[in-house]
Amino acid sequence: MAQRIIRLADLASTKGKPGKLPVSPDTIWRWVRSGKFPAPFKLSDRVTVWDLDQVEAFIVKRAGGAA
Repeated sequence: MAQRIIRLADLASTKGKPGKLPVSPDTIWRWVRSGKFPAPFKLSDRVTVWDLDQVEAFIVKRAGGAA
């Protein structure tokens, strides 16, 4: 199965554009730095993405479900 990825623009919410999570890009980066959120990886110098399966597991865990 191919790896599913998500970019920050689709992950975080901004004014006028809801993301997968109801938090700002700054909050995502703060969570990454503190180890609370999955680490991203680089596809190129200018493209950073997250593994969507890891993001969805994070959401399930935070919601109190089993990952």
